[in-house]
Amino acid sequence: MELIFEKSQNDNPGIKLPASDVPSAEELDFEYLRNDIAGLPQISEPEVVRHFTNLSRLNFSVDTNFYPLGSCTMKYNPRFTEKLAGLDSFSSIHPLQPQLIKGGMLTQGAMQLIYNLENLLSEITGMHAFTTQPMAGAHGELTGVMLIAAYHKSRGDKREFIIIPDSGHGTNPASAAIAGYKVKTIKSDKNGVMDMQAYKEALDERTAGVMLTCPNTLGIFNPHIKEITDSAHKAGALMYYDGANMNAIMGKAKPGELGFDIVHLNLHKTFSTPHGGGGPGAGPVGVKEFLSEYLPTSRIIMREDGSYALDYYKPLSIGYISPFYGNFGILLRAYAYILYMGRDGLIEASENAVLNANYLKAKLKERFHIPHPEGTLHEFVISAKNFSEKGVKALDFAKAIIDTGFHPPTVYFPLNIKEAIMVEPTETESRQTLDSFVDELLRLADLADSEPSRFHDFPEKAPVCRPDEVRAVKHPNLSYKA
Repeated sequence: MELIFEKSQNDNPGIKLPASDVPSAEELDFEYLRNDIAGLPQISEPEVVRHFTNLSRLNFSVDTNFYPLGSCTMKYNPRFTEKLAGLDSFSSIHPLQPQLIKGGMLTQGAMQLIYNLENLLSEITGMHAFTTQPMAGAHGELTGVMLIAAYHKSRGDKREFIIIPDSGHGTNPASAAIAGYKVKTIKSDKNGVMDMQAYKEALDERTAGVMLTCPNTLGIFNPHIKEITDSAHKAGALMYYDGANMNAIMGKAKPGELGFDIVHLNLHKTFSTPHGGGGPGAGPVGVKEFLSEYLPTSRIIMREDGSYALDYYKPLSIGYISPFYGNFGILLRAYAYILYMGRDGLIEASENAVLNANYLKAKLKERFHIPHPEGTLHEFVISAKNFSEKGVKALDFAKAIIDTGFHPPTVYFPLNIKEAIMVEPTETESRQTLDSFVDELLRLADLADSEPSRFHDFPEKAPVCRPDEVRAVKHPNLSYKA
């Protein structure tokens, strides 16, 4: 497909500006004047629309395809929340508008929405207070570790390490390192959870915190969770809950009641708001009461008269970590989703997510290796290692599934499983969709046995088929003219 620059034709602009009705700036310094044309593509409006419409048709999306991305929780985004986010009363306001003006209110509704959302998230997670400023899950992680650092610093307690299991998300150690900590990685035991003996040996007076995903990236709920949190607290460390997998336990378990002190939530995962392509996202962070004074400023409070205001007087706060209040449009969508679903609806969403995952796992277990056959919640990991001797690997299955109309599952994660294929169906997919996905994977498994060489050419129908990815990384071609 041609680039829009390649479609450009001289003297064929999509828009023509009217003649200027103000004097020319003839005295403008020469260094600020352009010597040649801007080099923008000259193309008519219909051709522009067709170009970008055709580009969009090349994409996978949750509106067009099933996205069984393990750990990423790509589920359908309800259209009613999109309509609400587009209302003028929300889309036309600006955070710099006054909170209160004589005779009316401007941003009171928006502040009330955020205030109410923080309270709902606190109830769901068992926390005392939330900040909605973090603009992604990893941003929430960094905020949480900064809170850990601020807490220990205020107590004059010098600590060096953050403990993270080897099945943790890759952003966990990155967030800990950015916040100034060293990372201790704890191996998994034979049951797929953090090895308790190794954990207790690593835990000491230098440990600042423990970052734990619960359930973990294998879809397993750690049966030792209370022992883990109690041991951390006994050593003076804080417990951080990576909420990327909260979709599995909404209404079933509250991180705060399990012993966690800090939690981040991916609203773009658990509460069905859009994400992908680098954004938008939202990763609000909740804390127990003793940590609330460290939360980012400003904080939205309710006055005695029922109005809302911004409280900047937080001497121990870690300060701003993003402009204003975070991704407001995403916060709005999540708030509407929670109100619509209600308590029972959120519980049912988790139950169906777990049911769908177990259904797929049961259907696939005869043809794929299952590293941990018991105890699946919202996602599970199968392995393609039983096909490796024939030259077919997890990546080959991922490439091949593209031709069937499904997005590939996550592959090679978590890192402690060889040839990992990580599947998360979410609660929004029908049994018909799940059965179709199973049929294609089983067909590919049969093909891997009978014609393994075919996999080296997949995908065959995609706009970009099988590039030399190593070469692309080492020798990137970043210009369409090259």
